[in-house]
Amino acid sequence: MKLRDYQNDIKEKGLHILRNTKLLYLTMEVRTGKTLTSLAICNELNVENVLFLTKKKAISSIEHDWEMMCPANFNLFIINYESMHKLPMIKWDAVICDEAHSMGAFAKPSKRARQVKDIMMVCQPYQILLSGTPTPESYSQMYHQVYGNVNNPFRNFRNFYAFAKVHVNVKQKKINSNYINDYSDGRRSILDAMKPFTISYSQKQAGFKVVTKENVLKVQMNPYTYKLAARLSKQLVVEGRDEVILADTPVKLMTKLHQIYSGSVKFESGNSMVLDLSKALFIKDRFKDQKIGIFYKFKEELNALKEVFGEDLVTDLSSFDDSEGKVIALQIVSGREGISLRKADALIYYNIDFSATSYWQSRDRMTTKERMHNKIYWIFSAGGIEEKIYKVVIGKKDYTLNHFKKDLTTDFLINRTY
Repeated sequence: MKLRDYQNDIKEKGLHILRNTKLLYLTMEVRTGKTLTSLAICNELNVENVLFLTKKKAISSIEHDWEMMCPANFNLFIINYESMHKLPMIKWDAVICDEAHSMGAFAKPSKRARQVKDIMMVCQPYQILLSGTPTPESYSQMYHQVYGNVNNPFRNFRNFYAFAKVHVNVKQKKINSNYINDYSDGRRSILDAMKPFTISYSQKQAGFKVVTKENVLKVQMNPYTYKLAARLSKQLVVEGRDEVILADTPVKLMTKLHQIYSGSVKFESGNSMVLDLSKALFIKDRFKDQKIGIFYKFKEELNALKEVFGEDLVTDLSSFDDSEGKVIALQIVSGREGISLRKADALIYYNIDFSATSYWQSRDRMTTKERMHNKIYWIFSAGGIEEKIYKVVIGKKDYTLNHFKKDLTTDFLINRTY
């Protein structure tokens, strides 16, 4: 393995920061080589045991990078965050936290953040955090990512609430009839405090010249799908022989229509089913003989893809990379980070997430420094809700209930005649 020049430069700067503070945050954009760079740093730290925490779907990709490191000067243990309770009782000399922003919950820390803190307090290791989007929704997300490190810049604050008094514009938010504190308006001072510990690098700095072309393709769904959506919009409940679709709140109506327009539904009982295979059939016909990656949102959408593609559909990256004629299906939130679909000819979205973060992170899964063009296709139901969501998230905003309520007055839901 040979690092690129910019990776070597980041490695040297990172070593200097770590040796002085034991805390380093690499905010490197997708495909610029965060994993390799962090492993190369550890290779020169004179450490024995390195723990790499990541998401389950990213493990095979990290193992591939690790193989490129050999021979290495340390032992590497890779595990997903959800399995931290299975960790062996050994002293970790360095801990790498992949997709570190996933520990950014506030005002109270998530279980994941608390578990990482426990490791940090017991072992006092070097800590390297990795993320292309360290604070995707709020600067306040930084606090619990680093609070387990005794050298973090916020160590003098007893907890998040003390930290917020200095670094957050605390506001009041009304929920039902109660007012609660809103801590999402973190100040720029949070990032300023993290600067001595942070190295940032963009795709543009790395010389990426990829052009991403997005195409919206509309599918005419089964007439029953439109009738069901219209009935639910007007009556807020649809009763079948055995199951009930209930949309007695605006949030539930938004979610149910999001499901229905792509051909599935979750019932009030908790059961769910595929209603319409139109999207899956369209994808199979439109992209036949191409090696494609498909992002879906709801679990029944995966079942629809399995029904149409059969044994040609896989859900693990190694099977997709190593086999010809395979199609990979990934859930948007779990697949948007830490994996590379570099072998895909095109990326297909069966549905769209409400989150702008999901949009910007997942669409970059095919990007490599050598690739010049990315082809992305959004499969929307004609007259459905997906295009409304798309127009919001491409503007780097989440699609919220307020957006949905405004859209209710348009003809895409209530006023359409079937």
